[in-house]
Amino acid sequence: MPNYDYECQKCGNRFEVFQSMNDAKLTDCPADTCDGAVKRLLGTGGGIIFKGSGFYQTDYRSSSYKEGAKAESSAGKSESKPAAESKPAAPAPKAAE
Repeated sequence: MPNYDYECQKCGNRFEVFQSMNDAKLTDCPADTCDGAVKRLLGTGGGIIFKGSGFYQTDYRSSSYKEGAKAESSAGKSESKPAAESKPAAPAPKAAE
């Protein structure tokens, strides 16, 4: 159920009401000292909140893009240089006594 914003045309009171979409619009100001007519304001709507993993641009890539990326990553692995061989360190020279 949505929240609706209203504003009194007489006193300027702005308020928010949580009501069903099927409920009738409010017509009278709820303030005790005012019985002016109220007008429903246009809301900007709720912001969309994506929760959980996913919802990334790359989640919906085409199959041709995925194949090209896979080929590119496998080509990069085969061209990589082998690691240099490690030699044991030479013993340190003895200090003169």
